[in-house]
Amino acid sequence: MPPSFDLESFLPYRLNRAAELISLSFAREYKQRYQMTRPEWRTLAALGSAGRMTATEVGAHSNMHKTKVSRAVRELEQRRWLKRTEDDADRRVEHLELTAAGLKAYREIADLARTYQASLEQVLGAGAIERIEAGLADVERALLAKT
Repeated sequence: MPPSFDLESFLPYRLNRAAELISLSFAREYKQRYQMTRPEWRTLAALGSAGRMTATEVGAHSNMHKTKVSRAVRELEQRRWLKRTEDDADRRVEHLELTAAGLKAYREIADLARTYQASLEQVLGAGAIERIEAGLADVERALLAKT
């Protein structure tokens, strides 16, 4: 008989489950107000926080597959929240950036995100988010140092 494995104490499993619960909970907020998918939100957030990027950079920044980024870009472009600009040096590359309407939507959704995080902190208790952020920073630092 193989040795017992406690899935509930396996960190990758727990982190993924917690992230999914939080992501789905926040998704209900912006989906209800803006009818956005998670890839659309993540693309909007990446461009709103980092500025002009390529689709490849958006995918790397938000850890999304290129097909999800492509669909999200197309949807945001149809809303007139995003514009594409061809690269001067390489016509195969397009730069993406938010339009004025896209920036307005980003600011509104960023406010919604801040409100969501404040409510999450109330549920978790004072200092919980800071402790989680410190623990995540430790994990990222240690794993990035190994590469």
